Amino acid sequence: MTSYKKEYKVIGLMSGTSFDGLDIALCHFILEKNQWSFQIEKAETIAYSIEWIKTLQDAEKPNSNYQEISRKYGLYIGEEVNLFIKRFAITGIDLIASHGHTLFHEPAKKLSFQAGDGDSIFNKTSITTVSNFRQQDVLLGGQGAPLVPIGDLLLFKKHTVCVNLGGFANISLKANNTITAWDICPVNYILNNLTLKIGLEYDDKGKIAALNTVDEELLQQLNDLSYYNSKPPKSLSREWVFTEVWPLLNNSSYSIEQKIATIAEHAAIQIAQSIPKNSTALFTGGGTFNTHLMNRIKLHNDSLEITVPEKKIIEFKEALIFAFLGTLRIRNENNVLASVTGAIKDHSSGEIFSD
Repeated sequence: MTSYKKEYKVIGLMSGTSFDGLDIALCHFILEKNQWSFQIEKAETIAYSIEWIKTLQDAEKPNSNYQEISRKYGLYIGEEVNLFIKRFAITGIDLIASHGHTLFHEPAKKLSFQAGDGDSIFNKTSITTVSNFRQQDVLLGGQGAPLVPIGDLLLFKKHTVCVNLGGFANISLKANNTITAWDICPVNYILNNLTLKIGLEYDDKGKIAALNTVDEELLQQLNDLSYYNSKPPKSLSREWVFTEVWPLLNNSSYSIEQKIATIAEHAAIQIAQSIPKNSTALFTGGGTFNTHLMNRIKLHNDSLEITVPEKKIIEFKEALIFAFLGTLRIRNENNVLASVTGAIKDHSSGEIFSD
């Protein structure tokens, strides 16, 4: 039987669909009496340059040279990790675990591709790197998402409901030592795209949404989308937004500001309906700073008790959990759950790049 370490220092990397930057988190994991504990020791978000945003957006287009872009992006990630290590004088790193930046996610076509070639990261840093966490699950018949629930299950044990508000909202529900999870709806991916049209990176605290009226017809059309009536396992993607959501937004004659209000209300309704009544839910992700959105979620589920953790966990929970997925992969332990993704079995996913 293989003997593994009980303590790991891991750099977790996450790039979300909202193009806000590369999240880097130095995470310390300890396994004691079959229980995992963690600490985020250092963390920061490296904002993308305009050039990198354009490059990643172009890579999402059909016939793009996405493989070459993935390689260059991997080298960029590696360089940022090297700078992060130097900046904080970090030593003794066991591995890097990188989610990458999702360019394509169509599990029905057995396709999920995250830019950020793991081999390039390893070559730049000379640190064992784990990446490409989703593709194996897709090949095993799963959605390749969500992957965060293993962290919710093992690192956030005391919370029965975990909600992350990022580019998309996702939820984990725990009961009787089992977990179900799914993507709820788009959030910042659409909101940030809309605010860019009026010269803003995001809707600060939801002030734009709060000051504008909702397009009730558009809201009804959004809430009637068939995805919301389907049962888990299920996941959302940029492709789904392009096909299902943008046509509805483009057909609305309301202002950009009113569309922002409508998307916020739509998200609040879908999130509130996904959480069982009388629950206490842990909320993380950039969307938790959207005061208007959080207030509307509470309005639509008034028995809900919302728990918001320290800022470091709010902002870097996904980077933390991908660091944890990498740790489990190195230990050859399951890090993807069939009950969540719909794959034919639980499995240990991620490509390992090392000497």
